[in-house]
Amino acid sequence: MSEEVKKQEEEISLLDLLAVMLKYKKLIIGVTIAGALLSVIISIISIILPPEKSFLPNQYAPQAQMLINDDSSSGSSALSSLSSVASLAGISLGSGSGVSNSALATYLVNSNTIQDAVINKFNFIEAWEITKSPLFNSRKMLKEKLSCNYDTDSCIFTISFLDIDPKLGQEVVNYVVELLEKRFKELGVDKNQLEKTNLEENINYAYDQIITLQKQLEEIESSVSNVMNPFAAPNVVTEATLVKTELEVQKEVYKQLKVQYESLKVSMASEKPVFQILEYAEIPDRKAKPSRGKLCIIITLASGFLSVFLAFLLNAIHNIRQDPLSMSKFKN
Repeated sequence: MSEEVKKQEEEISLLDLLAVMLKYKKLIIGVTIAGALLSVIISIISIILPPEKSFLPNQYAPQAQMLINDDSSSGSSALSSLSSVASLAGISLGSGSGVSNSALATYLVNSNTIQDAVINKFNFIEAWEITKSPLFNSRKMLKEKLSCNYDTDSCIFTISFLDIDPKLGQEVVNYVVELLEKRFKELGVDKNQLEKTNLEENINYAYDQIITLQKQLEEIESSVSNVMNPFAAPNVVTEATLVKTELEVQKEVYKQLKVQYESLKVSMASEKPVFQILEYAEIPDRKAKPSRGKLCIIITLASGFLSVFLAFLLNAIHNIRQDPLSMSKFKN
């Protein structure tokens, strides 16, 4: 068959298709417009209905951002101890010095410890009316709503919660952030932060000791001046000397701790922190989903394709009915 004949057949085929579409143009236009109107009506009804009763409610996704340093030199031992545990949950934290703090954060957000704490805090089992396998199903539903993401370029770790109640979503996200920060501190991932906390506790203890010893010394010195028994005076003087010695020791300890504390603060100022909260979640005033505009476009396009398919189907049925040979096959 020559190329000219093929071109003619293709042109005839295209003309046939166009002729069918023109023949059923009212059907195609009508079904497409009906689909567009239906999508608009569905969108309007979903907005009018209360969120808890709507089949397509507005959903909000408040977010909180944290800065997580993935430098493995900080807290690698704590991360390594969790690597095998995380692998059981299907999350890889790497091994040795390649352990990632961001992967640890992802693991902790999806861990049963934090998940159960959130479920109990907001009483989700009762709120979601879960009766069958409440622990398993509540965790499953929470994982569908609670999500986290780490941006390797900016080192920003984001936590979000998708729900029809924006205030509830904000409270859940901020609670998860607090739990995550607490877990990082408990694991001692940020060694500088852990050392800073320990120094602060020791400084406060040394300060309290100095105050206590000074009060004791004042009481002893006051009692010395009022001692009437000359045989008791040496004992009081000895006690005062011991207290003075202990006071000097505590002052020296306090001084050394303050020097270490200030030096650590300077060091931390020049280093990138392992975990730092940048922004807590706010109550969003704009929905995250659904996109009703896209839904209307999709339904309209689907209606258009369906109408074209229906037009060709009706045309095929019409052609079969007009063909006696084809109709005879159905009669047999």
